[in-house]
Amino acid sequence: MARIERFEDIEAWKAARELANSIYGLTEKPKFARDFGLRDQIQRAAVSVMSNIAEGFESQSNRSFISYLYRAKGSAGEVRSQLYIAFDRGYITNEELDAGIRLAEKTSRLIAGFIAYLESVEG
Repeated sequence: MARIERFEDIEAWKAARELANSIYGLTEKPKFARDFGLRDQIQRAAVSVMSNIAEGFESQSNRSFISYLYRAKGSAGEVRSQLYIAFDRGYITNEELDAGIRLAEKTSRLIAGFIAYLESVEG
């Protein structure tokens, strides 16, 4: 396997970036935008996914990186949970909920796979 030189090349980070941009798009909807607490929290959680992947990569330690990846995975779960609240409050449609959940789950799976790989080489 080729060595990853930049966090921007990590597939999980790319998915997390897509997730964050998707969340920002949803939170621009008028009703969602007025719920400052939920809007800010889901945006922070989405940004946290990609930020933790980047920060962990830059730590230059597999053990530290794995810890950051677990935090990123937790934040992806937080985004999923908050999407349900947004749906329940009528801020997003069922289709938007499903798309958001799929993207958050895809991101979480990629992070989990990367964790498994790093743990296997960590020994």
